[in-house]
Amino acid sequence: MNNLTDFEKYVIEQKGTERPFSGEYVDHDAQGVYCCKKCLAPLYKSEHKFNAHCGWPAFDDEITGAVKRTPDADGRRVEITCDQCGGHLGHVFEGEFLTDKNVRHCVNSVSMVFKSIDELNASNMAVSRNQKATFGAGCFWCVEAIFAQLEGVISVKSGYCGGDAQEANYDAVCSGRTGHAEVVHIEFDPALISYETLLTVLFESHDPTTLNQQGNDKGPQYRSAIFAHNSEQVDLANAFINRLNAQQIWPNPIVTQISAFDTFYPAENYHDDYFAKHGEQPYCQLVVKPKFDKVMRKFADKRKK
Repeated sequence: MNNLTDFEKYVIEQKGTERPFSGEYVDHDAQGVYCCKKCLAPLYKSEHKFNAHCGWPAFDDEITGAVKRTPDADGRRVEITCDQCGGHLGHVFEGEFLTDKNVRHCVNSVSMVFKSIDELNASNMAVSRNQKATFGAGCFWCVEAIFAQLEGVISVKSGYCGGDAQEANYDAVCSGRTGHAEVVHIEFDPALISYETLLTVLFESHDPTTLNQQGNDKGPQYRSAIFAHNSEQVDLANAFINRLNAQQIWPNPIVTQISAFDTFYPAENYHDDYFAKHGEQPYCQLVVKPKFDKVMRKFADKRKK
């Protein structure tokens, strides 16, 4: 979670409202995605935005599953909040006929942060056709070992995502107070393995229904998380989770966080290939190996030859 200023807390956590025409996104028209200021979950695409001349940013659609609606206590308005963290966004109105979709999400600028197309697609701007994926699924020793075995995966690096640079170290992250998640940063060739296949392996390799926990590993650093590198990954991840929820594979709902990718901080070198180098250690034998073996049996046809 991002650290918030006092005014941001007032709006996002205490359901306040910024003054009309005072927010930075009122007349903003750049191409990209608007994300939750508190948790960076993608909320709206730039094509959803329109000028309602109301003094606040207006959107006539949302990214699927991103926004929750709750009627106010007095029944006069419907509040909209980030579905992932519950942060207050504003209110939604229907029946105004301002666009063909006949809906207006009236959102406080201070509740959002904007990610431009260049930022979201930075990993795809290189000459290489390879793409990036960043996942959190508990201890990165196990997750790295699994994805490194897949055909089409070029490289996998353990590290941290979601917090600040000065706290991107193992000792600090283990405190659970940095906002970082233990993640794997994957470079892959989409001609050989699709992002959806990576998602399939991700959800087979951990329990996405336990909040801030994988087995005996507890804390927000072990949360289930997807850090999306572009809007396509946002859509694919949301659709994938919606399908899994509909199939009711687990008795509890999926709590995986979807956030816009910001910065990946590589973990200390001694974490590299940890399972391959230290497979005899008790944690690796008792925790990593059973999970690794299970996933490898299921995806035997996807392993590198």
